[in-house]
Amino acid sequence: MTKQHRVAIFASGSGSNAENIIEYFRKNRAEVSFPIILCNNPKAYVFERAKKLNVPCESFTRDAFNSGEVTARLKALDIDFIVLAGFLWKIPEEMIAAFPDAIINIHPALLPKYGGKGMYGDNVHKAVVEAGEKESGITIHYVNEHYDSGSIIFQAKCEVLPGDDYHQVAEKVHALEYAHFPQVIDSLLK
Repeated sequence: MTKQHRVAIFASGSGSNAENIIEYFRKNRAEVSFPIILCNNPKAYVFERAKKLNVPCESFTRDAFNSGEVTARLKALDIDFIVLAGFLWKIPEEMIAAFPDAIINIHPALLPKYGGKGMYGDNVHKAVVEAGEKESGITIHYVNEHYDSGSIIFQAKCEVLPGDDYHQVAEKVHALEYAHFPQVIDSLLK
């Protein structure tokens, strides 16, 4: 019998990766469900995407996140896997302990380069271009108590051409995210 998985997605912004992941699983693995999307920004566009996908989407405060309230909500929903898809806050240690080896993140660079506090979104792409890097990419990794330092699961690379600005690098990195993130999650959900 195929194992059922209940996956929560955390997002902070537009939710394009969340949408891509949910659509992938709806087409490929019906035993993987998404009971909730959680967001720390009540004005984020992910709420519109969630409505379109017919997936409940809830916002929460930093206090609720750090007090264990969000972890309790995940437990009440019988969540067994968590995907951070453009989520910007550091995960509390009690949540990591409650979901051991079951929280993953995608980072828009080739870790360990360009990781850590403040390294997200365009900040990463600007740093890559300013440093004159010849390549960038994505890193999918397990989440631990430090920003962007959990065990690496998967990396994919893209070329950074001499004339590329950070917008062009961002486009290449987003293409890698959409192409690989759902499949990597799929491979982890046995």
